[in-house]
Amino acid sequence: MGQTDKVLLQKDGGIGWIVFNQPEKRNAVSLEMWEAMPDHVRDLSADPDIRVVVLRGAGDQAFVAGADISQFKERRRNMADQEEYSRISARGSQALATLEKPLLAMIHGFCIGGGVGIALTCDIRIASDDARFGIPAARLGLGYHYKGMEKLMALVGPSVTKEIFFTARTDWSAPEALRMGLINQVVPKAELEAFTRKYAERIAQNAPLTVRSAKATVDQLQKPAPDRDLAMLDKLIADCFNSEDYQEGVRAFGEKRRPQFKGR
Repeated sequence: MGQTDKVLLQKDGGIGWIVFNQPEKRNAVSLEMWEAMPDHVRDLSADPDIRVVVLRGAGDQAFVAGADISQFKERRRNMADQEEYSRISARGSQALATLEKPLLAMIHGFCIGGGVGIALTCDIRIASDDARFGIPAARLGLGYHYKGMEKLMALVGPSVTKEIFFTARTDWSAPEALRMGLINQVVPKAELEAFTRKYAERIAQNAPLTVRSAKATVDQLQKPAPDRDLAMLDKLIADCFNSEDYQEGVRAFGEKRRPQFKGR
């Protein structure tokens, strides 16, 4: 359980990479890939040297082209199978969603169906100019869970969400996705990895406690006011001001140099 070469874990300085590694199927996500995800996330979460995590797809054709439909006949035959599949995939998705470190998606080629869902779990989405987006649920007759739809609607609004689902288009371009708010950046395909790496490194140089506090605050503010854990947010703010990093940041500002943050 949890072991497969179809999802790779790589570390490079302060950046952790999770690679969907099924390029022969355009990185379509199988049940085994979801099973492996929580272990990878736990590893990166526990490593103090990792400041930023990036999701990417192997090969040059796709980020993730949805779920591995070849498994549907055996693993998603009916609603009972679907519930088991959803339980396993939800565990992997929840691991990504609850990662306290910044999570980026580096998107090229096809980002379809479940691929869009995975990208929505990330904090920032950077796409190449050849990226293509879509959710073709209406072509398959499947029911799309409201939690995923809620994430999409929070970014692009209700009208565009309906358009995406009603049309089942899979050819939304990167400029269209940028205009609707689905992604943050569009860069030439040849520059995608270098741009994303530089972007991640820039984030990694900042104070980890401040970045963690900012991510948690945005996540909490998206909830209804009665459900927000403001005490937790207050503690995260206090952790920043009580940290060695805060003293280092003030010192570095006065000395006109780049601060060296340690995350404590």
